[in-house]
Amino acid sequence: MKEITTKTYIKWFKNMFFWRKFEDKCRSLYLKRKIRGFLHLYNGQESIPAGLTHAMDMSKDKIITAYRCHILPISMGVDPKKVMAELLGKVTGTSYGMGGSMHIFSKKHRFYGGHGIVGGQIPLGAGIAFADKYFDRDAVTLTLMGDGAIRQGSLHETFNMAMLWKLPVVFICENNQYAMGTSVKRSTNIEDLYKIGHSYGMPSFPVNGMDPKEVAIASYKAIERARKGNGSTFLEVRTYRYRGHSMSDAESYRSKEEVLFYKKKDPILKLKKLILKNKWETVDILNSIENKIKEEVDLCVDFAERSDTPSLSKMYDFVYYHES
Repeated sequence: MKEITTKTYIKWFKNMFFWRKFEDKCRSLYLKRKIRGFLHLYNGQESIPAGLTHAMDMSKDKIITAYRCHILPISMGVDPKKVMAELLGKVTGTSYGMGGSMHIFSKKHRFYGGHGIVGGQIPLGAGIAFADKYFDRDAVTLTLMGDGAIRQGSLHETFNMAMLWKLPVVFICENNQYAMGTSVKRSTNIEDLYKIGHSYGMPSFPVNGMDPKEVAIASYKAIERARKGNGSTFLEVRTYRYRGHSMSDAESYRSKEEVLFYKKKDPILKLKKLILKNKWETVDILNSIENKIKEEVDLCVDFAERSDTPSLSKMYDFVYYHES
């Protein structure tokens, strides 16, 4: 794995702060009715893409995930302007404005969605890994899911197949403790979700999802195991989301005290404190970085708002078949 240096921590801070402000801006645009439909925000989970992309071979490894998918493609190199345009339903978006919040894709950057069906991406991730093994591409697919997707039968079928065929796939559960409004404790007899992988002889581990370094180290071991032909790994990355499941979520299932408790563990604030404590940067420089990032997010919005909406004919180019 690439060495984790002072520059790594500065990069993580910049990226994670940008991702947080990007999502905050999306929330604001949704309240202004400029973003429609569903909107699932990633606030609190930023350490995960920071750690994963540090551990991955960014020239060939892939990611597939569920519908909380604005930040992951940006971490993979997708232009955030195009992601914002997609959210606003503009033709300059990643899916030409016809996918929206839950369906962001980029073949160029090896980001394969963005899937609205709970757990639907799990067998697809194994399929991508099967293709890589079949064609000897030496690539690994990271298949992310929420804790709610653990209940899907497709996960168990996929785990069995992945281990039987030793597929180069790493399964990652982003356990933010709530499947919509249902806590893990109310939905499972095994609260340590990583132990589910043991049933298939799959190496499975819990990971602190609030620390990018721990995510990077654990995921690198899993990625290299898959790349060497030794099969799959299951990581339960324990994190927390600060916003509701979606913008329509009143969050009546959890207390304000609980949210405040986890906000004290905010990975971005912890990074900032670490940087200042070690005198890697000054307060003034970090404040300057933050102000610049806010301006960059505003540029994303400006790009999206100035872009055109897709014409009806575009639907027949990318969604429907039209007989001439």
